[in-house]
Amino acid sequence: MRLWHQTLIPHLPRQQLLGQHRECAALRGNGWGRAHATVNYVFTHSPYLLYAYHRLIMEEMRRRGYRPDPAWDEPSHRGKNLAPYRDLPAVAVADPIYPEHDAAYLRECLDNLAGKGIHLYMTTNHPEPHL
Repeated sequence: MRLWHQTLIPHLPRQQLLGQHRECAALRGNGWGRAHATVNYVFTHSPYLLYAYHRLIMEEMRRRGYRPDPAWDEPSHRGKNLAPYRDLPAVAVADPIYPEHDAAYLRECLDNLAGKGIHLYMTTNHPEPHL
């Protein structure tokens, strides 16, 4: 399980984007607090930040014509099998949402994608990744 660096979201291929939606939904549901080596940092922050990250994923999905379940637009939603959070206060959302998503993590994500045959490139003139 991995949360891609948020600058990669608009550039993720279909499979990775839809997989990210499933992973966010799983983490927001029964996966919250369960050890996942690459995403344990998520649990040191408010679940509201995962909601904010998941919104970025769903916005990109909608931009591409997908229709994620609108129930996930509610910050307290935890899936069909769990009661929603009773009290999930909004917290300040920075950019990037997770401070762990730094330049080193971006490089790690790019390398991970390259290992899957997906090559995104960054240049000094174009700081956003592109194919």
